[in-house]
Amino acid sequence: MDTQSSNLINQRREKARLLADNGVKLFSNEFKNPCPIADILPRGEFLGPESYEEDGDTYRVAGRIMSMRKFGKASFFHIQDETGRLQIYARQDMLGKEEYQLFKKWDVGDIVGAHGRLFKTRTGELSLEANRLEMITKSMRPLPEKFHGLTDVETRYRQRYVDLIVNPEVRETFRKRVDVIRLIREFLSNRGFLEVETPMMQAIPGGATAKPFKTHHKALGIDLYLRIAPELYLKRLLVGGFEKVFEINRNFRNEGLSTKHNPEFTMLEFYQAYTTYQELMDLTEEMISWLADEVTGSMELTYQGQHVNLAPPWKRYTLEQALIEVGGLDPAVLQDDRAVMGLAAEKGIELQPDAGPGKAKTELFELLVEEKLVNPTFVTSYPTEVSPLARCNEKDPTVTDRFELFITGREIANAFSELNDPDDQLQRFQRQIDERGEDEEVHPELDYDYIRALEYGMPPAAGEGIGIDRLVMLLTDSPSIRDVIFFPHLKPEAAK
Repeated sequence: MDTQSSNLINQRREKARLLADNGVKLFSNEFKNPCPIADILPRGEFLGPESYEEDGDTYRVAGRIMSMRKFGKASFFHIQDETGRLQIYARQDMLGKEEYQLFKKWDVGDIVGAHGRLFKTRTGELSLEANRLEMITKSMRPLPEKFHGLTDVETRYRQRYVDLIVNPEVRETFRKRVDVIRLIREFLSNRGFLEVETPMMQAIPGGATAKPFKTHHKALGIDLYLRIAPELYLKRLLVGGFEKVFEINRNFRNEGLSTKHNPEFTMLEFYQAYTTYQELMDLTEEMISWLADEVTGSMELTYQGQHVNLAPPWKRYTLEQALIEVGGLDPAVLQDDRAVMGLAAEKGIELQPDAGPGKAKTELFELLVEEKLVNPTFVTSYPTEVSPLARCNEKDPTVTDRFELFITGREIANAFSELNDPDDQLQRFQRQIDERGEDEEVHPELDYDYIRALEYGMPPAAGEGIGIDRLVMLLTDSPSIRDVIFFPHLKPEAAK
């Protein structure tokens, strides 16, 4: 902590001591049921400058002091609650000399209450003329003067509580996040989906390829893993007879940090029996375009300077079509396995020794195509080699009935018609483990209980995962995943 900050904190603590010595409660719990500021603001629409409300109603408001102008016998300050800001007018002749002098020891950042009637100032600003003021919570640290303009965004993420106080656009981003999750629940529930909960600690991590976080349960004497995906448990519910299920869940993956990745993130996963990935494309198109309209008021938006049109219908490519039409590859190369592998090596793509052309194609797609898909685009027919849980296409078993959705060059959703043949699934799991090598993202233990569940019979189904954080980034024009997570993970703060 620098000397200036330390001095300011010491000054505040001295003020707090003086207030307490004069009988002021610094942390009161007696101010109940204040009127939301947003409910008061419309009352001033018909008031002229320097006029009071005719009926003389009085209001009780509470909030944090955001600015203050103190004068000899009269002062103005603004308070902010969850719903808005309001100016408070404090006068010595209204409050009494002693109370007014104590008020002058208040600071920006204090949480306070005020009672009084509404009027408009000469400049036409709606204000509350206080006949009583109360300290509710004394702030011991000053708000940073130029917090909004900080170039060190890590400070904003680390001290999110301050970021929310001083930056209204940040509060609005998180309100939209709440709206997105609420509307997803509404959309799926209205279509007969049942919201469920599945384990966050699992004995065998599955449903995705990722390095898990590991812990140990002492009473059971076993290692457990924070889930990397809920997929295998949700499909167990399909076996059990629930035909439409969804979960908005926290997933954990022990991977690096970036503008697109946080080790703890939120996913929507939903599964529907007796349907295919093609129907899920239609459902996804409908849901996300509706969400955009509900949250932003339009299906057209701007993301980091790029115009994005979410109005249906959306573009659909197979993976190979995307490589040809967007990536500019020669179709003949894609039909020649050796040529594909050679092109991947030429482009600097490092593959495991046992990787095949399917893996090479998906890596080439990520390199040459993905970032160019700005408007929503479904990419289908992923190679079976990279889709261990997806159903093979009946006409071409080298690819699966799967799609990924890309918007602004980022994967937003992954879905497929589910593999429900237990023998095929067992072979794919075993092959994945046999080819694991040093890859820590592939768990070495096979989930035999999931195979047993499939042996009882899972109806034909399709399932999908949508990254909530990335979707909120899109709908709020946020450049980093850390901008849409209240408390993103960071390296430990340096000692001060």
